[in-house]
Amino acid sequence: MTSSLLHTPEGVRDIYNGECARKLAVQDRISDVFRLYGYEDIETPTFEYFDIFNKERGSVSSREMFKFFDRDNNTLVLRPDMTPAIARCVGKYFFEETMPVRLCYRERTFINNSSYQGRFKEITQTGVELIGEDASGADAEMIAMVIDALRAAGLAEFQVELGQVDFFRGLTDEAGMDESTCETLRELIENKNFFGVEELLSRREMPRPLKELFLKLPEMFGTLEQLEQVKHMVTNERSRKAVERLEKIQAILEAYGLADYVSYDLGMLSKYQYYTGIIFKAYTYGTGEYIVNGGRYDKLLVQFGKDVPAVGFAIVVDQLMLALSRQKVEVDTERARAMVLYDPEAQDGAVKLALELRKHRKPAALVRKASRIPEEEYRAYAKRRGFGEVSWVKADGTVAKLAGPSAGGGTAGEGGGGV
Repeated sequence: MTSSLLHTPEGVRDIYNGECARKLAVQDRISDVFRLYGYEDIETPTFEYFDIFNKERGSVSSREMFKFFDRDNNTLVLRPDMTPAIARCVGKYFFEETMPVRLCYRERTFINNSSYQGRFKEITQTGVELIGEDASGADAEMIAMVIDALRAAGLAEFQVELGQVDFFRGLTDEAGMDESTCETLRELIENKNFFGVEELLSRREMPRPLKELFLKLPEMFGTLEQLEQVKHMVTNERSRKAVERLEKIQAILEAYGLADYVSYDLGMLSKYQYYTGIIFKAYTYGTGEYIVNGGRYDKLLVQFGKDVPAVGFAIVVDQLMLALSRQKVEVDTERARAMVLYDPEAQDGAVKLALELRKHRKPAALVRKASRIPEEEYRAYAKRRGFGEVSWVKADGTVAKLAGPSAGGGTAGEGGGGV
């Protein structure tokens, strides 16, 4: 019985010791980047009404949500996606605001994946949403923030792939496709299923040039220069403007000096139905999943009463940490902690020493020494728990260093020992 109480449910896990410290340090670095761009923090509830994330909002499917009921029999869900939650907040608290709103967050989301998928059901995300700005400069700002945030986290090698949902939708509108066919085709193209795309299109009548564009979509990726020729192949305005938008973003990223981090993929699509313009993902080696996901969603907030454009992204912190670990990127967890070991008779002196250390912003933990436990065990304990400096305040008021600067010989008066 005791053993079973120690296990976590499938799809979740504990994070502790150095791993937890590294994760928090990386999140702090990313948050600093967001604030440097002028974003302010927001928190949303862990669970909300089911309707916030239902099919009309274009979020995850109902079967992938953790659902439960409150006392009034309302259906609630653990938050599966941050974007609809932020959209609800904007509709409620920023309804009268006519200027852009910049929000950032660090939260957990919950998706009830099938066990065979091997994915976590609880993941940590940190991201931003820019509300009320439709310019290509806003899109470029998102990409620039992604790059700066990943560099701040410690990544050196990564790529941001940028696509355009409107390019695909312009083609499907031109072909007169119904919603069901569009969704099937979207999945085939997103999965780079060339044969599936060809089979689906073979059952539909459409001009040969348009059919050829659909067939080429899964392989339309690379530099923007490689894709510019596509703009001259399309005949509908929506698809042409989609490529022109990417060209404008490229020019702005060149001004940022970040264009080399970006590649383009017109075959990139998303399962999230609320995306309306650019979409993007960031990848690095050491993980098979994307570490950033984002895009423009100009028609989502109107469902919450505020008809304004918006764009944003989320960094999947768990995948980022996996990549940093596998790439052997060291994460500085700030200053080393100190342990103040003391004999029971020297408690007052130990408290003074700990206070002095903390005054100088050095974390210090007070540990009472038991007479039956030898000094060597406390040394081992300090090493195990990551204390970089250990001072022993003895019963006579002297202080001995067991680890850290001047370890092994120096003594000082009560409360001394230096900082």
